[in-house]
Amino acid sequence: MKKVEKVDFSIFKENLKPRIGVIGVGHHTYWAQFPGLLEEMYKKQDVFIGKIPEFVDVVDFGLVDDAEKAYQAAKSLLAANLDLLFCDMVTYATSGTFGIIMKALTIPIVLVALQPLDALDYANATTYMQLNNDDICSLPEFTGVAARMGVRIPDTIIGTLYNDPLVDKQIDEYCRIAGVLHGLKNAHFGHIGHSLNAMLDMHFDPTMFTTYFGCHIKACEANELVTAYEEVTDLEIENAKSKILSFFDTPDPVSDPISLKLIDEDLYVSARVYVALDNFIRKSKLSGLAYYYDGIYGSLVRQVMTSLAVGNSLLTAKNIPMCGESDVKTLIALYIMDKMGIGGSFAEFHPVDFVGDFVLVGHDGPHNISIAEGKPVIRSLKKFHGKPGSGAGVEFKIKTGPITILSINSTYDGKFKFVIAEGESVAGSIPATGNTNTRGKFKPDVRTFLTKWVKEAPTHHFSLGVGHHAATIVKIANYLGLESVVVTD
Repeated sequence: MKKVEKVDFSIFKENLKPRIGVIGVGHHTYWAQFPGLLEEMYKKQDVFIGKIPEFVDVVDFGLVDDAEKAYQAAKSLLAANLDLLFCDMVTYATSGTFGIIMKALTIPIVLVALQPLDALDYANATTYMQLNNDDICSLPEFTGVAARMGVRIPDTIIGTLYNDPLVDKQIDEYCRIAGVLHGLKNAHFGHIGHSLNAMLDMHFDPTMFTTYFGCHIKACEANELVTAYEEVTDLEIENAKSKILSFFDTPDPVSDPISLKLIDEDLYVSARVYVALDNFIRKSKLSGLAYYYDGIYGSLVRQVMTSLAVGNSLLTAKNIPMCGESDVKTLIALYIMDKMGIGGSFAEFHPVDFVGDFVLVGHDGPHNISIAEGKPVIRSLKKFHGKPGSGAGVEFKIKTGPITILSINSTYDGKFKFVIAEGESVAGSIPATGNTNTRGKFKPDVRTFLTKWVKEAPTHHFSLGVGHHAATIVKIANYLGLESVVVTD
C-alpha cells in the first residue's frame, strides 16, 4: 500500500504581508550581439526591485528571454501564491516570453516600462543605448496578445528608472492594492445578530462574499461576547478606563437634552466591553466584526451588545474594522480602506446644509479615530436614537482635506457594486450629539451630487477615508471582477 504523508495544517501561519513577484523580460538574441547588455538588464531590474516598499514581500523570478523559459517560469509563478506580479520590461521582448504567463495567472499583472534615460543622447546615440532604453517597445505587443487570449489586459507603469515621483507613487499604489487583495482572500469576518429593523439593503449571502472577495463570514453568537465580558478582570477594566480617557475628551453637554457629561457607569461599561471585545476578536481570530443584536430589556446581553461604540472605535483604529447595524458589505468597504492606509470610518448621510452647500457625514456607531480632526469626544447618551439602550457615544469629525467614500451594494443578480465619490472635508462646527459628523462637500453641488449618488443604488452606509483614491478603488473592483462607478467623475 502506498504511503501517504499527511499535512498538518496547524503549522501554517498566514503571512500578513502581500506577496509580489517581479519577473523581467528580454530578447535572448541581443546578448551575444551586444556584450554587457544582459548585465545592464539585471542592474535595471535590481533598481526597480529597490523601489518596492518594505510592507510587501518580494519574490524575484529573474529574467525570461525566450518562450521555453516562460513556460518554466509560469509553473514557478503559480506555485509562489502571489497577490500581484510586476513584469519589468527591461528591453524589447517577444510576447512569447510572457504569453503563457498571462494565460496561466489570474492575479493582477502590471507591465513596468522604466527607461534609464529621460531622453537619448541623440548626438552620441547607439543601438546599444536604444536597446537599454527600449522599455516601452513591447507594451502594445503584450497588451495586444492579452486581448487575443481573452485575458485581462495588464495595467502599465511608464516612466523613467530614476527620479520619477509619479512612478514611485504608482508602484506604491499597486503594492497597496496587492495588500487589499491579499487581506480579503485571507480574512475571516465575524457577524453577530441580524439586520436592524428589516433594513433590506443590509441583507447578505455569506457565500457571495467568499465568491467575490475570497473572505469567510463566521457566524458568531452574542453569548460569546457576554462570556468574554464576564471574564474581564478589575485590573483590565482600570487600564482600559485610563486608555479611553487618554484618547477622548469628556466635555459638558451643549444643546442636546439627551446628552450628558460622561458618567462613571458608562465609562466602566465601555471599558469592560472594550476589553471583552478585544479578547473575543483575538480569540476568534477575526479580521473585523459586523453586529446588531437587541437582547431582552434589562438583560446583560442587551447592555453588552449596545455598548460597543467606544471599543469599536479603538479597535478600528488598531486596524480591526467594526461595523454596526449588521452591515457586512460596509465592513468590507471599511477593510479595503484600512488596507489602503486611508482610514475607513462607518458613515451615512445626515442633514444637508443648503446654505453652506455641504452634507453632514457620520453615524452613531463605530468610527475610525485614527483619521479624526483633533481629539475625539465621548458623551453619555440617555438613549440611542432608533435603537435600544443608552450609554457612551463617540463624537468626532474627519480631518479637513480631501476625502473618498465607498459604498458596496449587492445587485439584483447577486453580485456586488462599488459606488464611489471624492469630496472634501471642510472646517466648521458639528452638532454636539454624541455622534460623529463631518462637513462633506461634493461637486458640482450638494443637491446634484446626492441626486446622482442615490441614483446608483448604494447601501445607505459607506466607508469614509482620507485623500482622493477613487481611481485606486476602481482598480480594486476591476481586479475583483465587480462593477464600479465614480459618482463625482
